[in-house]
Amino acid sequence: MESEPKKIKRIGVLTSGGDAPGMNAAVRAVVRTSVAKGVECVGIRRGWQGLINSDFVLLNRDSVKHILPLGGTMLYTARSDEFLQNSGRAKAVITCKMLGLDGIIAIGGDGTFRGALELSRLGVPVVGIPATIDNDVGCSNYTIGFDTACNTAIECIDKLRDTMQSHERCSVVEVMGRNAGFLALYVGIAVGATAVLVPEHKVDFQKDIIERIQNSKLAGNSHFMIVVAEGAGSAVDFGRMIHDAVGMEPRVTVLGHIQRGGTPTARDRETATRMGYSAVNAMVEGRYNSIIATQEGGIVEIPIEEALKMKKHLQMDRYRIMETMQLGGSTTLLDDF
Repeated sequence: MESEPKKIKRIGVLTSGGDAPGMNAAVRAVVRTSVAKGVECVGIRRGWQGLINSDFVLLNRDSVKHILPLGGTMLYTARSDEFLQNSGRAKAVITCKMLGLDGIIAIGGDGTFRGALELSRLGVPVVGIPATIDNDVGCSNYTIGFDTACNTAIECIDKLRDTMQSHERCSVVEVMGRNAGFLALYVGIAVGATAVLVPEHKVDFQKDIIERIQNSKLAGNSHFMIVVAEGAGSAVDFGRMIHDAVGMEPRVTVLGHIQRGGTPTARDRETATRMGYSAVNAMVEGRYNSIIATQEGGIVEIPIEEALKMKKHLQMDRYRIMETMQLGGSTTLLDDF
């Protein structure tokens, strides 16, 4: 006979790692779903470090009014070196006991979930919600914040293109993506980039950049847009190399943290709400130590240890589409991925 799941009376919610538009929508969904189910909700401020320091605030329906359209996170976020140590995690467990928390819902990326896994091994139930603009959480097709970051980058690049076209120049734009090129590739397709450089592929400067610029020039274009994921190399360095190779003077723009801010899009608000609702249901019904993920358009729950072993690869079909849109582009460039 199966035992009844542990009665959940009070949970904590935190945001950790890099902020992503839509985190507030997820917090709101967690709080309001908890209230609807008769569960108290405590906001842990400043991520895992806040759990160590007992930095918290009681949350109710009114606490999360009007935060749905706001970027950033009302709970703040931080990275915690102390939480990486056994002594730090032991302090976090003490805080959970002192506050009477029956579980933690952690909103963030892989680093956040690895912390959640360690906490679960110490007896604290956890549920993770993927939120990172890089969209690089292996178990989930989509992560909160990606769509907003893409739209922010696209808006910026569209404005750059106007002036690049007027002056017949080359623009090199660096977007975020330290270890993953999802953001750069998606944005590159959307803006019709001349070339997209991603960390998953070793850059062949002559083939991937110079030949594309030359082919574009031969096709009658007078301005060129190069999109670079930060993990693929420095946009400043590529700009200098382009100048040395073909004599033009590229204009380099590093979009930086502007991509993390701004009002979340409808997709991010809706996805965050569904994930927050599902996370509380999973916790209350005893299906914790898992990550809430999207797969094939639906919400699924994946055991956290299994989820952290899953890998996500750059979408080759999207890369081939991008290459086909470029005049003279090869459709076999990245067959060695």
